Amino acid sequence: MFSTTRSKGLERAIAASPSVSLPAFLLPAFPIIPSRSFSASTYRPSQIGRAPLSIPPEVKFNVIPPVIKKNMAPAAARPTVVIEGPLGKMSMTIPAFVNLEHDEATRKAYVTVEDREVKKQREMWGTTRAYLQNHILGVSEGHTAILRLVGVGYRATVENTATTVSPEFDGQQFVVLKVGYSHPIELPVPKGVKATVPQPTRILLEGVEKEVILQFAAKIRMWRKPEPYKGKGIFVNGETIKLKAKKIK
Repeated sequence: MFSTTRSKGLERAIAASPSVSLPAFLLPAFPIIPSRSFSASTYRPSQIGRAPLSIPPEVKFNVIPPVIKKNMAPAAARPTVVIEGPLGKMSMTIPAFVNLEHDEATRKAYVTVEDREVKKQREMWGTTRAYLQNHILGVSEGHTAILRLVGVGYRATVENTATTVSPEFDGQQFVVLKVGYSHPIELPVPKGVKATVPQPTRILLEGVEKEVILQFAAKIRMWRKPEPYKGKGIFVNGETIKLKAKKIK
């Protein structure tokens, strides 16, 4: 009996040369069943993408159409969304196949795509809506990240100067970590992020752009990742770790 792969090869050979007759012992013992996809379910629209965006009264939401230049491909013309609020102003370029409908009466915006059957458009549907929602919350309420330092002698401070790192812009602050190394770790605070230390073992990051805040939090966490034996390390927000049993020789 032939394997499935060999059966498919014979099927292609027979289809390519219909005039050639093969002996009976070379044909598969069982009829060849045409292959089908693993799932037969239909595509469902994005649960996140089709949810409307709620725009607070103090936030301005504008969609700027693209400027089409000569000899420019239609896919390269991408509109820009400008979101302005009491805490700042942010802009985002969205793909050309993403459409935005802004209802100023109800202060809601709806995100749609041109063709839901295209995988790339379905992927960017929910992603675009999530980015816009984060920007709206950022300019109206702001984003925060709380880091907990767990360990004997672990502490952090925010300084205006540093000895190992040079500032990238005027007034830049530095988060100084003492987490068990022979020297303090000095990390420059990104522009647009405010860092405070309400307690020696707590770091509070505030800002408008969620991605920048969490990226800086991950950079701080990298110096002491939580370990599963003693539970020490730097934890971001509500992060926890399951403790393992100690290795006994």
